[in-house]
Amino acid sequence: MSLESFSLRDKQISQLERMLHLNKDGSPDLTLASKSEEIIWKVLILDEKSRQVLSSVLRVNDLLRCGITVHSLINSKRSNLPDVPAIYFIEPTITNINIILQDIESDKYEYYYINFTSNISRDLLEEFAKKIALSGKSNRIKQVWDQYLDFIVTEPNLFSLNMNEIFTIFNTSTTQEDTIHQLVGKIADGLLSLIITLNVIPIIRAQQHGPAEYVAQELDLKLREYITNSKSLGQSDSSNLTQRPVIILLDRNFDLGSMFAHSWIYQCMVSDVFQLKRNTIKLIKPGKEENSESTTKNYDIDPRDFFWNKYSQLPFPDVVENADVELNSYKQDAKEITNKTGISSLDDIDPNANATANIQQAVEKLPELTQRKTTLDMHMDILSSLINELQAKNLDTFFEIEQNSNDPKSIKEFLTIVEENSKIDNSLDKLRTFIILILVNDLSTEYIKNLKNQLVTKYPDLNLSALEYILKFKENSKLSNLSNLGNDNDSNHQNLNHNQQQQASALLSGLSSKLYGLTEGRISEGISSIASKIKNFIPAKKLLPITNIVESIMDPTNSSNQSSIQLTDDYLFFDPKSRGGGHSKPPKRQSYSNSIVFVIGGGNYLEYQNLQEWSNSYSGGGGQLNNSNDLNKSSDGSSYKNIIYGSTNILSPTEFLKECENLNN
Repeated sequence: MSLESFSLRDKQISQLERMLHLNKDGSPDLTLASKSEEIIWKVLILDEKSRQVLSSVLRVNDLLRCGITVHSLINSKRSNLPDVPAIYFIEPTITNINIILQDIESDKYEYYYINFTSNISRDLLEEFAKKIALSGKSNRIKQVWDQYLDFIVTEPNLFSLNMNEIFTIFNTSTTQEDTIHQLVGKIADGLLSLIITLNVIPIIRAQQHGPAEYVAQELDLKLREYITNSKSLGQSDSSNLTQRPVIILLDRNFDLGSMFAHSWIYQCMVSDVFQLKRNTIKLIKPGKEENSESTTKNYDIDPRDFFWNKYSQLPFPDVVENADVELNSYKQDAKEITNKTGISSLDDIDPNANATANIQQAVEKLPELTQRKTTLDMHMDILSSLINELQAKNLDTFFEIEQNSNDPKSIKEFLTIVEENSKIDNSLDKLRTFIILILVNDLSTEYIKNLKNQLVTKYPDLNLSALEYILKFKENSKLSNLSNLGNDNDSNHQNLNHNQQQQASALLSGLSSKLYGLTEGRISEGISSIASKIKNFIPAKKLLPITNIVESIMDPTNSSNQSSIQLTDDYLFFDPKSRGGGHSKPPKRQSYSNSIVFVIGGGNYLEYQNLQEWSNSYSGGGGQLNNSNDLNKSSDGSSYKNIIYGSTNILSPTEFLKECENLNN
């Protein structure tokens, strides 16, 4: 099965729904059940880990559609439902096993369908079986499954193992060897779950002399063991290396700059400015009056959110422009319905009224239109709050400096920017941009000292531990050209001068005022033209270091970045299908259509979007991102590249700053 057949999220949803259907073939959707089909209502028991896995891709309505009437955490106080079967979806731990045994002893449910998020150890399984046999109620257990779903999916091809502070642990000299060994095994288990879900046997490429190498070795061993015990994995794969996917394992230290960067991409900005965790956006709005308390709003991003799916990967001016289009489209559709029915508003439609043909049509379209309006209102609120934050913190300034981080003029200009005031504290944003300038350039000692003094004077409470760590990191390592935020060879790179920057800031201010009131569906004329003007100040697309690396492995023939090619030639090569096992000399440079890219120590939405942009619009022309949607083949005739991106955890820039602070303590 090729990776592009379905997205990773589609595959995980399919497997979860099959589990909710008692691991039977067929549709779990009760609304599609035939009259002769027995409908079984069930309860679902979760632990914290499985709840995170499931809640990222399914909603309460999805559970109800699959016959789940009640869902509870395993360690909560649960009512007895002796006539109802229970599905357990839990980690294979001794604590969870003991709770299940207690439930069986107390006849809490009728039957028990037990599903583990990952592989249960043989010793624990044998202990469980022994105690069940002694209870005399083994007939109540109908199924025991290893689901291999020990990873969290939040976007079509984005996943996380939800492991905290891995960068800190792997880069602390005091970390015990046993701790490292346990974490390497846990990471390899998570990747094994992903591979089994995808039903592929990948080639493994990994950086040497670090966590990626250890994980690669462990994953190779686990894959070989699984292939030996299961004949089904990757059956549809050809033995041809070019047809099999490649999994690329990287240590976070290969590029720290991208973890601190500001971005114009809608999804990246939401994660940076607000909080985006497992498809929930936490929106904090300052009080309207001075000294008034801020308010917090939580928005859930449904996998079926049409607006997010279409526009989350675009720069925010494009998103605002398209929001205008989508709202006008909604208003037009609503107007057509109301004109036909003679009703002034959709709110006046009575679903129970005697239906004429037009009324019936309105009733049928009402749920879809209502959902569209709810989705648009949510994103209008997010967009307006986002632009208010951008304006109050002058975030466009930092984005501009980072895009021109090699320009001496920008480096000098940043000294002035640090002294400037903003409506909302932006000291962390200044610190992040300062760190990027350090990583990308060889700044003079005097410049660094001057900037540090400015920050300390202006922000006496600002923690500079992360900055000190980065300075030590820079001192102790020779950063390759890949440490630049983008491809310096990009001939299409556009530089903005100071006057253009001031114009962009003014336009940003105008855009903020234009957005006011959009949540009520009121469209201000001219918003599209303002967004279009801002678009003129967005620099040309560039490849991030991670994308350069992936390109050099997936399509070395067309890669323009020779330093990446030389670097990745030294990456370790494992083929779990080969005899003997262990690292072997890689064959002649190969091209791959599909890859899984995994970063140990933290990833972000910026890298995900850059990889997706490259894979979706790749034209093979020397590593450039092509703006044309008509090109669907590379120069060697191969189809689009398909990339799944993941990390031990998806982090915001502020969260990664915290990890760097910990390393300097």
